[in-house]
Amino acid sequence: MWARALLFGALFLGSQNVQKARADESNDLREFRVGMKVEELPRAGYLDFSCAAAPSKKLTGWQDYRECPADSAGLREVSFRYDESANTLAKINDQYEGTRVGGHPVLVSLLIDDQGTVAGLKIVTDPKARLYMHKKAFLLGQQAKAHYGEDGWTCTEAQPSADEEPVGGVFIKEHCEKTTPTRRILVERDLFRHPGQELKDFVGDSKVTILLPSVRTH
Repeated sequence: MWARALLFGALFLGSQNVQKARADESNDLREFRVGMKVEELPRAGYLDFSCAAAPSKKLTGWQDYRECPADSAGLREVSFRYDESANTLAKINDQYEGTRVGGHPVLVSLLIDDQGTVAGLKIVTDPKARLYMHKKAFLLGQQAKAHYGEDGWTCTEAQPSADEEPVGGVFIKEHCEKTTPTRRILVERDLFRHPGQELKDFVGDSKVTILLPSVRTH
């Protein structure tokens, strides 16, 4: 559950050991957790189902996942949005509008294998978000790392290339991975711009991928 007030379910609650246990046992996002079956997925509260690899291919629901093309790992990616009509807070506060995780506008999708198991969950900050939120997009990756426990991450940080420069003195090009008994988590964060770009134009994002440990997609 990555709602604004209940970010990642157990975020900031208890000790690191309690936090790690909750991260392993609880849902990864709202009603979703890796390892659940398609027939267990919620029947209401979500809409605009489509194939992430072929956005023009619209689906009536999760059960149509086999209509999506499989990736190199044999997974079929189904994208979706939150149904705002079921969110009363969105009607009174625009901070709750749309599909959000931890307050960030995002694009979300499930990775489903041929046995009908949710093998993965992808969360990517929305590149079309308002400038104010776009500037903060790199922070979602930090929130994800905090939820799954600060220890045990293997991270690489790239240096600026010839066509990359900091934004406001900050340069981020980071890839982190962590494996627990029940999950493999990948977090990518970027914040930089290309020389000559206008101030409002820059690369700023977070990509969070939560997988079953047996899945190797990277």
